[in-house]
Amino acid sequence: MIMKEKNITGKPSIDRPWLKFYPDEIKQLCVPECTLADFLKNACPGKDVVAMHYYGTDFTWETIFEEADLAAKALKAYGFGEGDQIPVFFRSVPQFLFLLLAAEKIGASLLCRDNTLEENVDAVKKANVNTIFAHDFLSRKHMDAYVYEAGIEHVILLSPYESADRNAMPPHIHSCIINQYTKHPAKGPSTVTWTEFLDAGRNYTGEVNAPVDWNRPLFRAYTSGSTGPSKQVIHSAHTMIGVLQQLAPYAASGDFRPTWLLTALPPVLVAVVVSMILMPLASNKLLILDPFCELNDLDLEIMRYRPNCWPHIPMFLELIMGSKRIPADYDLSHLLFAGAGCEALNNGQLARAQKYLNDHNCKAIYTTGYGQSEAGSSITLPCFSQPIENGNIGIPMPLNTIGIFEPGTQEELSYNQIGEICVSGPGNMLGYDSKSATKKALQLHADGMVWLHTGDIGYMNEEGIVFALTRGHCERYGGGRLIDLTMENKVVDAKIPGIVDEFFVTAPDEEHKGYFLPYLFVVLEDGCTVDDVRESILAVLDDHEIPVEIIELAERPFFHFKTNRIGLKEDLKVKKAV
Repeated sequence: MIMKEKNITGKPSIDRPWLKFYPDEIKQLCVPECTLADFLKNACPGKDVVAMHYYGTDFTWETIFEEADLAAKALKAYGFGEGDQIPVFFRSVPQFLFLLLAAEKIGASLLCRDNTLEENVDAVKKANVNTIFAHDFLSRKHMDAYVYEAGIEHVILLSPYESADRNAMPPHIHSCIINQYTKHPAKGPSTVTWTEFLDAGRNYTGEVNAPVDWNRPLFRAYTSGSTGPSKQVIHSAHTMIGVLQQLAPYAASGDFRPTWLLTALPPVLVAVVVSMILMPLASNKLLILDPFCELNDLDLEIMRYRPNCWPHIPMFLELIMGSKRIPADYDLSHLLFAGAGCEALNNGQLARAQKYLNDHNCKAIYTTGYGQSEAGSSITLPCFSQPIENGNIGIPMPLNTIGIFEPGTQEELSYNQIGEICVSGPGNMLGYDSKSATKKALQLHADGMVWLHTGDIGYMNEEGIVFALTRGHCERYGGGRLIDLTMENKVVDAKIPGIVDEFFVTAPDEEHKGYFLPYLFVVLEDGCTVDDVRESILAVLDDHEIPVEIIELAERPFFHFKTNRIGLKEDLKVKKAV
């Protein structure tokens, strides 16, 4: 086991040992009861200050709120009102933010999804509206699906070049945009340009503002489906502010104002909207939107913008570390903070990342973030009192309470005991669009607190440090818990020659219902084979952890930005059937 067994009693949710790491002013934080717009206005350092940059164009705070007000009028002109859902299929462009603030103004919510066409159409159909927003590279085929299957009458199309300075875009950005278009883009009587949409707002003279209610739904996004069926997660202004209020104190101060570069990640993810768009705005950082960057060109954008902050995921860092265009002596000291969210990193991944930063003169300590869409994205903050390894995801944010519970129960465990990670805090979602799923995830406990049962397995030590180890409770037939990160780190820490990367996938045991089997996937050095490393791998694992098979891959595969474990499980199923 990674964690050390100690004879310590007590309940973390009652003791809250992590609070000792926070200064008194942070402990006294409370979530303001206000709209998202008012929260941002209170954080605004001045209406003429540039808040956001998009391909050569600066947006001041005044411009952002003016554009949002105009978009709100246009939404009303197109029939949207209080309680409506507004389907938006935009990348991380300025107009997404305008629509989010506009939706709040009229009492509606944005609906965002990025799954299959069938799933996207189904979400729009359930929203029961007649207008959607998309980029003008939407294909005619996809538009027809929304029109004929979901009853859409108006498709409001936005060009990636809207608001941008084309001359400020390097060739690889233009190339990315051009590659989005098909031979048959969306055209016809249903299409409306963004300019025509705004013109409708300029001509609108009716009532715009809905009654103020920061607890109504404002943002709806879907889970990626990387670990199971995709679910709609619903957040209000208050739940999003609940996260922002805990992150915003880490703001710019003095004359130095950090830049915050958001590349590629779309606003269909709660973490992107809350922690990567709203958070830098609320903490006086300059938000640079760079949504039309191919993943293989991330290196060019890092060197072009030289950001102080770059929110990313393990997949992105792998691409940067593998870049042939970044010089060996490139100075990464401009990067003041470094860490990744999205999925757990084993000790090998962390060590490679830290070495890369050190080799490029970056002084930051590479950390791992932890959060869920259901919790408004961020749940913990880094804590450097212990090594950032073995699943260390830091301490609960100051207004969050984390407890470790026996899986499937409301029985809280003590320190250093492995169980389900649960969180009670102001960032927890309103719920899913399914009452039964909501009831399972958000549970009222005997302590009177509503707890989000995350489904993640881990533990908390006596210092209040949380360790996340795996997703879901998996056991092997005959006994023995299968914990992905624990098994991976045993192999990593053995420093077996020839292994570049490795990770476990636990797949259902078809012969023993309710149990699982471990499979190990490895990326090997040239000339090395599975037979060369097999004996050393088996020597460091417990009997129940011995993989059914060790499978070589050319590289780690990703789906929806995460290691594609669900796809590999399907491959294993097909392989067994054959």
